[in-house]
Amino acid sequence: MQTASDVLEVIVVNDGHDDATAKLCTEHAWKIPVSFFEIEKSQQGVARNRGVKAASAPIVLFIGDDIFLEPNACEKHLAAHRTNNEQQGTRSVAVLGFTTWDPTLETTSAMHWLEKTGWQFGYSKLKRYAHDFIPQKQQHLFTYTSHISLPTDLARAHPFREDMTLYGWEDIEWGLRLAQSNVRLFYEPEAVALHHHRMTFEQSLRRMETLGQSLSLISQTTPELGRLPCGLKLLAYKLAALLPTMGGKHRAAFLRGIKQGTRNEHRTPSNVT
Repeated sequence: MQTASDVLEVIVVNDGHDDATAKLCTEHAWKIPVSFFEIEKSQQGVARNRGVKAASAPIVLFIGDDIFLEPNACEKHLAAHRTNNEQQGTRSVAVLGFTTWDPTLETTSAMHWLEKTGWQFGYSKLKRYAHDFIPQKQQHLFTYTSHISLPTDLARAHPFREDMTLYGWEDIEWGLRLAQSNVRLFYEPEAVALHHHRMTFEQSLRRMETLGQSLSLISQTTPELGRLPCGLKLLAYKLAALLPTMGGKHRAAFLRGIKQGTRNEHRTPSNVT
């Protein structure tokens, strides 16, 4: 139970029907208000936008279905917003909490690599910005929608794209638009969440392929995202992909995804508008 439970509402958007989720949300006696509704199978951007539309609280916190918040996480988010409002005189702030693997899970070698390198979450790069703002030119790289909050009216003014049908990068593109609108990103490491999602090596490689494919597609309409490797960076990726290492195999999977996304672009360019 959250320490700030007396001021919370929970909105669960089920992206497609799931009997177990529906039963849990509608039949359980929750101690805080829980709103549950289902949408036709779409994707994460659509689900988040529908949740924001239904929200009545002044602050919205996005989390994923495999994210477990520590008991004081919501309280830390609210305090960070309150402090920035009082000291900085602005509500144009998003707050990023800290997320790590759930220690109750068996952590695989792939999970260690993903966290260490930042391919899952790049928190190792944010230590110097603890309890501070992340530089505006970099902040979009860390707008992880598995654990981020912002004023509800800002979330409505800056909705997620609804044309991305693949996992990955839609939150970074959203973060880029926030930065361009002078919405700053504050890092609050004391708002802790646990990522309850065990990932095998094979699953991690499939995820990397999907990331490559989705990056190729989103870069068609948002080249300023600047994440698609090219030139010397692409050459370095190709050379690293030849190595029989954890990093080499993941980069090879990432490049395969980019290649697949490029092929899909030429076959069905109307998929991205």
